[in-house]
Amino acid sequence: MGFETHDVDVERKIISILRVLSDSGTPLGSMVIARRLKEHGIELGERAIRYHLKLMDERGLTQLVGRRDGRVLTERGMEEIEDALVKDKVGFAISRIELLAFRTDFDLDKRTGSVPVNVSLFPKARFGQALQAMKPAFAAGLGVSELVAVAREGEVLGELVIPPDRVGLATVCSVVINGVLLKVGVPMDSKFSGILQFRNSKPLRFVELINYDGCSLDPSDVFIRAKMTSVSRVAGEGEGKIMATYREIPAPCQPIVEETISKLKEAGIGGVLLMGGIGEPVCEIPVELNRIGIILLNGLNPVAAAVEAGIEVENFGMSTLMEYRKLINSKELMR
Repeated sequence: MGFETHDVDVERKIISILRVLSDSGTPLGSMVIARRLKEHGIELGERAIRYHLKLMDERGLTQLVGRRDGRVLTERGMEEIEDALVKDKVGFAISRIELLAFRTDFDLDKRTGSVPVNVSLFPKARFGQALQAMKPAFAAGLGVSELVAVAREGEVLGELVIPPDRVGLATVCSVVINGVLLKVGVPMDSKFSGILQFRNSKPLRFVELINYDGCSLDPSDVFIRAKMTSVSRVAGEGEGKIMATYREIPAPCQPIVEETISKLKEAGIGGVLLMGGIGEPVCEIPVELNRIGIILLNGLNPVAAAVEAGIEVENFGMSTLMEYRKLINSKELMR
């Protein structure tokens, strides 16, 4: 029994190290891995990490690059992440939201610090077409913000290195609202992500839902891959379906939430589509007593419009943080 428990513990630590290496995209040594794990609440010393890396090398999950550069994932290592214990993946989405919200340090007054972003990888040859497909969605305000960042092959967006023949686009993630509210003492309860139907240019109801607390995948990626959106149609005609998320806040926090949202808009970050009244349903979603329901736009809606146009995209939703000052208005890319 004790042996089985030990094996499971070792496997979890190995999966955690694999995820750190996967998120990095560059070779990492034990010291950097230890620091990255600590950011995720996992305390593991360098000596223990070297022990686990040796086990991983023997299993063909990692390989050493040079003497000092550290390890990188092998193809088998990537497969191992995909096949990791499902029970360890359950709640991935809500855990990611909470971690990014905690790490967000954007200062509304000074307009400095980091904001959470999604990263999307486009084929280099089709990036121009992708920008044109996304332009109406950005203009219609269907994303969280028009602020973006672009990186080419070998460059970095947050902690993600852009691979060969790809162009990376960072879009502001709705978790920025969680993070900024957390810093002013407002707890925001993230309930679910879904597909929101529009009619006559107004949000009508959710037609598909994925609860965050039981989800082992990024809901946005699920919706985009399944081609469940019609973002371009909503941007042009006011009819169709987009991605949105549903959150709740305690009713007494309403004044400070409204003030914070106003300051975010001044900084070029929107994302709040609708805020209901106290205990009132929002887009047919029931709200508990003394709670207020809020619908946030999904930052990947413009990217979904590119997928609707037939452009291949690889998305890393809620993937990393970027300095606010490194973001530019998407209009500058589309001139």
